[in-house]
Amino acid sequence: MSTSAGRGASGDDQIWSERNTNPDNIEAALRDLLRERYASNRELAPARVLNLVVVLDRSWKGEVANRLERVGRYHASRTVLCAVEEGRTELDALVVMSYDSRTSGGTGVMYETIEIDLGPSHLRHLNTIIDPVIVSELPTMLWSPHGHDEAVESLLGMVDVILLDTDQLCEDPADSLERTAELLNSAYVVDLAWLRTTPWRERLASSFDPAIRRQRLQELTGLGVRHKPSSEASALLMAGWLTSRLGWEPRRLEAINGSGMRGTAARGSDEIEIRLEPSEQEAPGLAGVTVSCADAFSLSLDRGRGGLTAHQQRSDGEREWQILGASRGEGGILGEGVRQALLRDPTYGPALDAARSFLA
Repeated sequence: MSTSAGRGASGDDQIWSERNTNPDNIEAALRDLLRERYASNRELAPARVLNLVVVLDRSWKGEVANRLERVGRYHASRTVLCAVEEGRTELDALVVMSYDSRTSGGTGVMYETIEIDLGPSHLRHLNTIIDPVIVSELPTMLWSPHGHDEAVESLLGMVDVILLDTDQLCEDPADSLERTAELLNSAYVVDLAWLRTTPWRERLASSFDPAIRRQRLQELTGLGVRHKPSSEASALLMAGWLTSRLGWEPRRLEAINGSGMRGTAARGSDEIEIRLEPSEQEAPGLAGVTVSCADAFSLSLDRGRGGLTAHQQRSDGEREWQILGASRGEGGILGEGVRQALLRDPTYGPALDAARSFLA
């Protein structure tokens, strides 16, 4: 067993590490670092908003840590990275305490990151490792990007929010949506696939916000969603959102020879044609959305350089314009996911239910 304390690469971080350690030692180190840091600078205060627990494959620890570094001002107060390594039987831990002094009045805010290297045998009882090292009075978010269902089940009783991505949760989108619905019964779910649809939902809703346009929502006869082939769950959630918000009755969609899915939703005695179409693109998520009416009206939003391209067609002509700044990018999506831990979106559950009904 060895212990070290000192400064990080920036010269400002305080670091503690120990091999073959235990949760009590990690918790004691956190208390000691906080005490030492505050004693040396009374203008520093620990951030106390959110715990974030991340369970991941150890080979991806650097990549995930870099993604978390890019979330900007939405850093969790205390982040616990649990890196799973095959064959490991002991716990190794690293604690890093850093601070951001760029706050009003000159007060600095301290953030804590705990990295714990552990083995698959620890996952079943991961709650006993995590419980001592999180701040008990704060909400806790869990993110397990590489599966590790044993860890998720172990922590369900102590987490408030689960961060996941239905585009990656399971190979089959139907299984992803079902698993998400199960987890939603135990905790609030923040879904990165859902957040990728946010710009599309916001721009589509604002397009029908003027009173003169609102009646068009009750006259829609078609909805088309274009998506990256691996982002079918995002497309289903987008269709589920519009279906649930407009009170349509979703019906089962059928796969069309690997070229997407087709089907209908019902509005009373009327039918709305639903089309989900794969579209090759580098970015995950949606490529475009089109809504249409029987009288030759249609509105399309498509991914473009620097934002979305809107194309409107009416009986009296066509119009095209650019909507700038619509995409957050994947770094922004993860940051928004962390921020959403403190919020609640009442439209997600109904959209998820409608998306599941499209596959039932």
